[in-house]
Amino acid sequence: MLIKTTVMVALLLTSGTLFAASSISPTTATFEQLAQQQAHNTPLQIIDCRDSNFYNGWPEPQQQQGGHIVGAVNIDASWLKTLNTSALQTLLHEKHLKSMLPTYLYCAPDKAQQLTTALQAQGYHSVTTINQPLNHYLGKLSALPNFQQLVSASWLYALINNKHPRYAPKHGYKVVDVEWGPPAKYLLDHIPGSLYVNTNNIESEPWWNKVSNAVLAKVIANLGIRYDTTVILYARNNMSAARFANFLMYAGVKDVRLLNGGWTAWSNAGYPTENLPNYNQKSVAFGKPIPSNPQYIIDTAQVKSLLKMPADQQSVVSIRTWPEYIGETSGYDYIKPKGRIEGAKWGHAGSDSYHMQDFLNPDQTMKSGNEIAAQWAKWNIKPHQDVTFFCGTGWRASEAFFFAHVLGWKNISVYDGGWYQWSANKNNPIADGTITPANVH
Repeated sequence: MLIKTTVMVALLLTSGTLFAASSISPTTATFEQLAQQQAHNTPLQIIDCRDSNFYNGWPEPQQQQGGHIVGAVNIDASWLKTLNTSALQTLLHEKHLKSMLPTYLYCAPDKAQQLTTALQAQGYHSVTTINQPLNHYLGKLSALPNFQQLVSASWLYALINNKHPRYAPKHGYKVVDVEWGPPAKYLLDHIPGSLYVNTNNIESEPWWNKVSNAVLAKVIANLGIRYDTTVILYARNNMSAARFANFLMYAGVKDVRLLNGGWTAWSNAGYPTENLPNYNQKSVAFGKPIPSNPQYIIDTAQVKSLLKMPADQQSVVSIRTWPEYIGETSGYDYIKPKGRIEGAKWGHAGSDSYHMQDFLNPDQTMKSGNEIAAQWAKWNIKPHQDVTFFCGTGWRASEAFFFAHVLGWKNISVYDGGWYQWSANKNNPIADGTITPANVH
């Protein structure tokens, strides 16, 4: 392979971060050459540096199949714009990448050059770029079973502009912005055509559980949603959108989708917005009984029944921070008790009760399904089990629930009451203190 040796070193200041940039053209290879290395069991690592939506399974333009090479990790080169040196080092560590191993990248040439430069600055000396489109790869590609339910901003932009993208809705659609409180931010800016849902209208006091089925049915009808309407949800923080997604799936909506990355993805793409509110003009009949999928939301008695099953058959999963899980903090100023449901497994979350970094890429899109499944597997949380997710009041749990749905997990639910309702009853068993996965009982 021919490597140009002309080097022009410069200092590139990007988003407050100093990178050593080089004009070295990356070493290149073909997918066939990569396959030959794999056939010889040569130790190597593969980075898919494309948009995470393509990695998940969405086909790129002019291609028939999406997904990624089995074993490849996803680092979208576009993330570099927001990562400082320390954050990049953390990301590489989380991806279990090693600087001494031969590293192969595949994405567009400009993105490959950006990531190559960043990796070289971190001591990666053997970086090879594959500039061919992925449809040149003859091996098996891996995709999330339900990748269509997690849509990109470009897909949604095409849809609302009547471009008929792949996997388009078959029976009409609604785009809904879901936030807490009055529509202050919605009235400043929202995706054109989107409706608004205030979570105060779908949750009820005292525990902030789902409203009654009758009230939920009215909210859905007023939005003009039938059971066969495709509903695309988004939020400034997608936890609230995922909360409504769980309710809609419980009600029986067959095709509920989440904008991958939420409002951040739309804003980053630079797509147009509007500030005039939208209202559905005519309520509609749902078309089937509500709830049609009651299994997606469970109560305290059902959680207790799950916990009586062997640990390899069920998982009651705490989607809370580690300090919340071990009882150092409740996570909320309005929840006083600390600890966890006795027997609950730790399912990760984020830095506090309002963030989900353990599940998200730097651009707020869903992290690789393999990584999510791996962090759950360490706590014996597996797809064949009967799995329910809970957090404080349901928002973080709903996002984990939806990601599990995208991963193709079947027997999943949200424990609606969460830690708030469980801990309010002193007769419910709780635990605290540091614990290892093997000691959950």
